This record gives sequence, structure tokens and C-alpha cells, in this order.
Amino acid sequence: MVLQKGRPDGPQARQMRIAECLVGDETGMIIFTARNDQVDLMKEGATIILRNAKIDMFKGSMRLAVDRWGRVEVTEPASFTVKEENNLSLIEYELVNVVEE
Repeated sequence: MVLQKGRPDGPQARQMRIAECLVGDETGMIIFTARNDQVDLMKEGATIILRNAKIDMFKGSMRLAVDRWGRVEVTEPASFTVKEENNLSLIEYELVNVVEE
């Protein structure tokens, strides 16, 4: 379920449209980076299915994305309650190099 949709970015060099949308289900929430035609499908309160989604790291936090091998579909309204206290995009990760001795 789309909980919040940010404004799409301005015109890019390749005319790519990008919007960060907060999506969630009964397990938690995460920011979904919608690109191009996906931006039009992301309306607040809409229920969507993300197929073959992947995690991208952006400035140390997780973002959900669907590339050309995936699909974003609008579906019937959801019958679940979003677990808002578990926002996975708020967790900050740091890449650590492990030196073996």
C-alpha cells in the first residue's frame, strides 16, 4: 500500500522521472524509488504489487526498486494494516572492511 508519495524530481538529462514513495505491508514499511511510468501508478492509498523488486542502498539506507525485469501493478484495495513502527529505510547501514589476521 502506498502511504506517501514525494514530488517527482525536476527534468533530468535523460528525461527520467523519479519519485520516492513510502510503501508498506503488515510486516513494515520502506521507501520505494519509482521511475518513469511507475511514478504515475503511485497514488496515496493505492494498493500495488511489486514483482521482482530489489533493494538498492542509497546513502547508507535501503530503498526498494523495480527494474526492467520487474513489474509494478495496481490491484484491489488491501485488507491489512501497515506496520508503521517498522520503517526499514530509517535503519542506517555502514560498509565495513574486515581485515583477516
